[in-house]
Amino acid sequence: MTSETAAPGVPDVRREQMLRAASETISERGFSETRITDVARRTGASPALVIYYFGTKDRLLTEALRWSEDAFYTGVAGLLESLSTARERLETLVRRTCVPHGDVESPGGWGLWFDLWAQALRHPEVAKDRVELDQRWRATIAAVVRDGQRGGEVPGDVDADEFALTFSALLDGLAIQVALLDPAIDPAHAVAIAMRFASSQLGVDWVAPHP
Repeated sequence: MTSETAAPGVPDVRREQMLRAASETISERGFSETRITDVARRTGASPALVIYYFGTKDRLLTEALRWSEDAFYTGVAGLLESLSTARERLETLVRRTCVPHGDVESPGGWGLWFDLWAQALRHPEVAKDRVELDQRWRATIAAVVRDGQRGGEVPGDVDADEFALTFSALLDGLAIQVALLDPAIDPAHAVAIAMRFASSQLGVDWVAPHP
């Protein structure tokens, strides 16, 4: 361990700084245009230290996205706990997902996911991380459905995992169009599509708010 790394059990502030810098830089410039030296310069570190922490640029990308996702889930967790119905929780997840690229609250936003998907197509190690991150998202959705089943809001014969698989794929597609500012679909339209699907599959009541 170098003098610049944290002791076991102590938050590694330097690593956090690098992950934030990587998230922001990759989101702004794209993975292919981001160099290790760019991240190092943004944090006032040496390129060698960035390599010491992450090894490769691919690993830096996946760790930056993991860090960004942690920030997203931390922010959402409190909101979900404060809501009493599965419908409200699902709608919260949808509204936090189907947003323009620049409006995503977690550092890096959709730019990181776009680059991860592109790299995962050709790099097995990145593909493995992509699977893990997507499974976390599906598990979050499935947990909301199971909570609704325990409370009697969602029928017990609904397969929570199957719904989560389909719903996450639907949200990914909608979120991509919204993030890319497709003129045919804005956030409100995306939310309506997703929630109408959830309502039909789960039997929960949902009515689009008046404009």
